[in-house]
Amino acid sequence: MRVHNYDKSSLALAPYGSYWRLMRRLVTVDMLVMKRINDSISVRRKCVNDMLTWINKEANELEHGHGLHVSRFIFFMSFNLFGNLMLSRDLFNMESENGSEFFDAVMGMMEWTGHANVSDLFPWLRWLDPQGLRRKMDRDMGKAIKFASTFVKERLENEVEHDDEKSRDFLDVLLDFQKNENREAAKISDKDLNIFILEIFLAGAETTSSTIEWAMTELLINSDCMSKVKIELNSVVGAKDVEESDIDNLPYLQGVVKETLRLHPPIPLLVPRKAVQDTEFMGYFIPKDTQVFVNTWAIGRDPDAWDEPLVFKPERFCDRDSKSYKTDYKGQHYEFIPFGAGRRMCAGVPLAHRILHLVLGSLLHRFDWELDSNVTPLTMDMKDNLGITMRKFEPLLAVPKLVVGS
Repeated sequence: MRVHNYDKSSLALAPYGSYWRLMRRLVTVDMLVMKRINDSISVRRKCVNDMLTWINKEANELEHGHGLHVSRFIFFMSFNLFGNLMLSRDLFNMESENGSEFFDAVMGMMEWTGHANVSDLFPWLRWLDPQGLRRKMDRDMGKAIKFASTFVKERLENEVEHDDEKSRDFLDVLLDFQKNENREAAKISDKDLNIFILEIFLAGAETTSSTIEWAMTELLINSDCMSKVKIELNSVVGAKDVEESDIDNLPYLQGVVKETLRLHPPIPLLVPRKAVQDTEFMGYFIPKDTQVFVNTWAIGRDPDAWDEPLVFKPERFCDRDSKSYKTDYKGQHYEFIPFGAGRRMCAGVPLAHRILHLVLGSLLHRFDWELDSNVTPLTMDMKDNLGITMRKFEPLLAVPKLVVGS
């Protein structure tokens, strides 16, 4: 991700220093503080309701036994959700065949990032760009950054001001800081701002859709788990819609999300680290400037840390007698770090926690789900496709049936 110097402005990839500390503080203190997350509950509810409407409409048009592409709808919802949090606007219209140009550019970036790059294995080939990946990434990232710049320009030209604290979006926070940054050691340039906008969409929409797709897949091939989570939702939520306030009362749903993240972490090698000095670790010498990856996929399947590590078993997080009962993904339990740990841990965990449970719970409570007629639990393809996230190689096709009374 070196094209357009993306790695220099990215919160995830920027080197540790004054700029990284500034951006991290802005995200954790001003953007993703609990009050702001609570203030945006209605935005998440609206986007989830839109998704449920889209799914129901397409379900009514499907031929009998044919499934719909589940992650497609979740991705569209996520894209609009982060569009509202960042820019106070929907960025994708399901009625439009092609979607927005910004959406298309972001999709292109994710496609090229997902390709195996021979230059990563043979760095001396990098300048040749033998697969054309750098050229394609440069093109689509350039388009996406240009659109992000347009969003900022429109906000400034129209002088839109969200005076009400509840209506302030992430762009308001960034622009306010730009106006009052005189005392800071680091500055936020216009390019930094544009890349930050882009990163919100890359990080948020893709990880949400891939995680929910894997959760739905595991539930559809483990019918006993599907029955348990549906019974819990009916008991706790009843005839109303799932709300974020219900999450604490849905321990089995929480177990499903945790177990999905254990087996299918959205970023299996986390964000690359770099040794800032010569280091001795577990008998290995790691020279300064060595790129270091943390294999959270392997950690989540380690038999020394987990009983029956390859079995999808949400109960391990729900049963008080289980050794994993209190294990959580907030960076304190190193056997379970799908979002990382330490100062580079994903800053969006509190928001992701809300979104994942709300979206999955809503899908399961609004619809009964079956596999596409051409697939059975035994023939389900469970291979991964490594890109920005670890997606399912063969997209999940499932048949939704609206629950009576919904």
